[in-house]
Amino acid sequence: MEKIERDAAKEYWENQAKTHKGSFLASWSDQFMIELEIEAISEHISAGDHVLDVGCANGYSAFQQLERHRDVGSITGVDFAENMIKQANLLKKAQWLKDDIVNFQIGDINELPFPDDKFDVVYATRVITLMPTWEDQKIAMNECLRVAKPGGKVIFSEPFLEPFNLLNAMRQLKDMPPLIEHDSNRFLKKDLLNEFLDEKKVLSYKMNEFSSIYYLGSRFLRELVTDPSAYPGFNPINRIFFDIEKDFSGGGFGIQQAYIITK
Repeated sequence: MEKIERDAAKEYWENQAKTHKGSFLASWSDQFMIELEIEAISEHISAGDHVLDVGCANGYSAFQQLERHRDVGSITGVDFAENMIKQANLLKKAQWLKDDIVNFQIGDINELPFPDDKFDVVYATRVITLMPTWEDQKIAMNECLRVAKPGGKVIFSEPFLEPFNLLNAMRQLKDMPPLIEHDSNRFLKKDLLNEFLDEKKVLSYKMNEFSSIYYLGSRFLRELVTDPSAYPGFNPINRIFFDIEKDFSGGGFGIQQAYIITK
């Protein structure tokens, strides 16, 4: 990542931590998507696992995983924003959690401060997308694979270009303005990721489309049945699509998808 881009990104996330402190808002305003993401990752964490949360922000997701897995071996979180780690450690202290159970430290996904083959589960959420080029994204993914144990799981929960284009095609049919891929994001392409994983000769990989109904509802259908201007912030109809998503998914509309890789 070029220094100017990196410095701008770091400043943004440092300010997010200062503004939102321990709230989920520090990483994203869409709490329902965060909850769906946490649940999708949670399915792959087992008793005794040593887990690495890459790009842990203020620890919100890590603490949620700990709530679901009291028998986990440990959860380690890394983030390159110092203020995020400060907030995570404040939350940890408030819960009287010990270092051998939960640990947060400054770390860069491009050079993770851990030896090879250390963790049973490694997950990155909306972090690979922040790398400015495909070459940078491959460096980040290689680091996540490096620190996972043989036979361990690596999970990339990231935005993908194909469902983004599909949703925009749907929106165009109804003369809606297109969704925007922000300058700080570089959505992954499935064919490139599949090729990368094939070359790495991982044991297996699969995709979990855990957000398709929610995205179809919250980024398309809700604008057909509600007036968006009446809900400048949270639109309560999103909860309906969130509840449906917990039982049903599919259709290829979920921009956020999870690749589950067995090393």
